[in-house]
Amino acid sequence: MAAICSVANVAQFQACVDSRMGRMPSAVGPSCGTVCSASNISRASVLSQSGKDFASLIRKEQRSWRKSARGGPVVVGCNADEKRRRPKYIPHKIDDPNYVRIFDTTLRDGEQSPGASLTSKEKLDIARQLAKLGVDIIEAGYPRSSPDDLEAVKLIAKEVGNHVDDDGYVPVICGLSRCNKADIDVAWEGVKHALRPRIHTFIATSEIHMQHKLRKTPEEVIQIAREMVAYARSLGCDDVEFSPEDAGRSDPEFLYRILSEVIKAGATTLNIPDTVGYTLPSEFGSLIAKIRANTPGAENIIISTHCQNDLGLATANTLAGAYNGARQLEVTINGIGERAGNASLEEVVMAIKCRGDELLGGLYTGINTKHISVASRMVSDLTGMVVQPHKAIVGANAFAHESGIHQDGMLKHKGTYEIMSPEEIGIVRVDEAGLVLGKLSGRHALKTRLQQLGYELEGKKLDDVFKRFKAVAEKKKTVADEDLEALLSDEVFQPTTIWALVDLQVVCGTMGLPTATVKLEGPDGTQHIGSCIGTGPVDAAYKAVDQIVKEPVTLLEYSMNSVTEGIDAIAHTRVVLRAEHTYSVKHPQSGQSVQRSFSGSGAGEDVVVSSVRAYVSALNKILGFQSSRPAVASVRTEESQVAA
Repeated sequence: MAAICSVANVAQFQACVDSRMGRMPSAVGPSCGTVCSASNISRASVLSQSGKDFASLIRKEQRSWRKSARGGPVVVGCNADEKRRRPKYIPHKIDDPNYVRIFDTTLRDGEQSPGASLTSKEKLDIARQLAKLGVDIIEAGYPRSSPDDLEAVKLIAKEVGNHVDDDGYVPVICGLSRCNKADIDVAWEGVKHALRPRIHTFIATSEIHMQHKLRKTPEEVIQIAREMVAYARSLGCDDVEFSPEDAGRSDPEFLYRILSEVIKAGATTLNIPDTVGYTLPSEFGSLIAKIRANTPGAENIIISTHCQNDLGLATANTLAGAYNGARQLEVTINGIGERAGNASLEEVVMAIKCRGDELLGGLYTGINTKHISVASRMVSDLTGMVVQPHKAIVGANAFAHESGIHQDGMLKHKGTYEIMSPEEIGIVRVDEAGLVLGKLSGRHALKTRLQQLGYELEGKKLDDVFKRFKAVAEKKKTVADEDLEALLSDEVFQPTTIWALVDLQVVCGTMGLPTATVKLEGPDGTQHIGSCIGTGPVDAAYKAVDQIVKEPVTLLEYSMNSVTEGIDAIAHTRVVLRAEHTYSVKHPQSGQSVQRSFSGSGAGEDVVVSSVRAYVSALNKILGFQSSRPAVASVRTEESQVAA
């Protein structure tokens, strides 16, 4: 007979509890081989060995097991998908204390990732997808950084910020600003056209930032913060968020003071950023709890979190903040952002969905998780930021099982090794879709499969994808979902076509010089031919494109991967270019100019064709950026952090 859980094997019992294997009052946990009998656990022993938190967890498990014994087995995973009504939006409060607002900053903090520059159209497409997801607040950009960013924020505010769903949902559109009047004026100019506009203003509060970056005393910083929040409210904005930059390294007593002052000035949300990803979950959760307890007026506003991932703890810190009372969580799709990135929307949302009722006090969000997969793919394609295969929730391997033991368990019951189903984030398994696409498949079959994958295409977009699909299907026995998504990336998630690849021919090998001849169609419909030699077929092809387009650029990055297995696999290429006439944006924290780079992607059965498509895509993005640059006289370039 297996051993009974006692003080001697508390650690084993905790492993059982943590792995959620024990489900009945006396159930064997396969991961530890121990019979976990609630009646045999000495509460006093557990308290002395593992502390009150573990004892509380045991009691919670006991209640779960008793419920299981009375009402049947408890299902592991995120299967409880009850649709709860989203509370009415009120800037400074939430009627349901268990509801958590999701604030997405992909278009602002996410775009600060090197090489992740987006055009206004691409930002609008992502904002529309974020609205499909149901995010509560979209931080559309930092309008003061450049005229282009201002125009993008305006566009999103007017289109996405005025689209009201049948249930009354419309996202808040937010613009970032430093604590100075010039920034705040431009931010308000960008967001004021939305039904629910918000200004998000910030100033550093850690000793190192105040002393070396701002060169201000703590009292001066408090005065600036108070005055600028009041100024934002005076413009007519009744939804103002304030962030004490580098709060994780700030003196707590100083935080309480400055936060109290901005509440008096009219702030409706206090965002607590772990700007450099320095804190651990226990201390960040404690910081949130202490701010709630020690800041006068904190009970009348929303506490928010913004966690960077420098130590790989952004998601854990965000959840710790939510557990301790934060009711707005700032995240990005795929966790993209500066340095190591931000808390990932998909990880935070699915953690709350899977464990919110059980271990987070009943927390829930308004996110429609079935749109997560498409959002992840769109952001990856448009920014050029490839999702690592083992990324939680959205990585290519997230629902892959190679181990024989795991495969055996999955065949018997999917719950053995999956805590959530791929369908919950919008992925339909090939063997459950009922459709196998090949060269005889028609337009309706393709459209149906795309809908199953979460993509709605009509008209010319569907025609273009169908044309590429038929070309691929002629060369492959079956077309996999990964192939379809690569084609979508190449046809749908692309910048406006200025130059288009018509034909390509290369000659290469061990004899002679690699030569490429390229035919492109220009913006006026005229076809142009270029021919060059190079160090290899891709280099020769790129030189031929340059010969035609005549836009001097520098190739910063080049990468290629196989979409599926086999000799007939589609190749997916990503490049990052920088134009000779560099374009820059203002960095919100440092105020310094940061050079823009432009990514492009392409797909094809031929690696050289795929490479050229990616190169032309990036060139189109550069040329489109040049042609759409508006003259915004109101946007000045001072770098002052001080209120005007």
